[in-house]
Amino acid sequence: MDAAASPSRSIAAHLRSALGAVGGACAQTARLVLDIALPTLCVSCREPVAGEGVCAGCWAKLSFIAPPYCPRLGIPFVYDPGPELLSMEAIANPPAYGRARAAVRYDDVARTLVHALKYQDRTDLAPTMGRWMARAGKELLGDADVLVPVPLHWQRGWSRRYNQSAALAKVISRHSGVAMASAALRRVRATEQQIGLSRAQRASNVQGAFKVADERKADIQGRRVILIDDVLTSGATVTACARALLRAKAAQVDVLVFARVVDSHRAPI
Repeated sequence: MDAAASPSRSIAAHLRSALGAVGGACAQTARLVLDIALPTLCVSCREPVAGEGVCAGCWAKLSFIAPPYCPRLGIPFVYDPGPELLSMEAIANPPAYGRARAAVRYDDVARTLVHALKYQDRTDLAPTMGRWMARAGKELLGDADVLVPVPLHWQRGWSRRYNQSAALAKVISRHSGVAMASAALRRVRATEQQIGLSRAQRASNVQGAFKVADERKADIQGRRVILIDDVLTSGATVTACARALLRAKAAQVDVLVFARVVDSHRAPI
């Protein structure tokens, strides 16, 4: 896949998103003309695809996470060990948050989707990815009061122009009916990119980086919160966010991501 999306594809993606919110015959005609002029390409293999950002072949390569999995971390089990049995990782290193769920494993196709949404202005992928997340997190969403996207520091938000986690949270909110508090959690310190850092370095990098604004504590206090992010790797970022929310007296913090890294070299139980 190209390292960066072409400007014409990016413009087309924005136009399709805008037209998707507009009804009527004129909008349908405009979408048809746009599809003919600039057909949507699969974000992974670059083959033409109708409507969605992933072709059927690449969709089949995605590894969706389904039960059985660890009830705390959402890590898939090789076989069903019985109800409520935790993974070794959850027992050895219990997370600050309550439960985590992910739609897919973080494999090659999932990585391409995440990078396209995050770095290549492919906001048209958010509806599909968010819909998969809402399905994967149905159990969590049924208990939740509010969705909180993992925030960007304002400098990064300014350069990137949008927060991919907030884009996903908006879709999930629309599908689940759970309210979204996008400004409740702030990244008060600019941090390095987590890519390439060790687990210990990741934890140190984000320590103290998040805070619930004083004027937003009412959005969090006593409420059951779901943190929304694109990827869960070491868990350092969502752990730092969860601790900030719990300090603000959240009743419960769970995590819902699009993809999570699964260490296939270690048995989950």
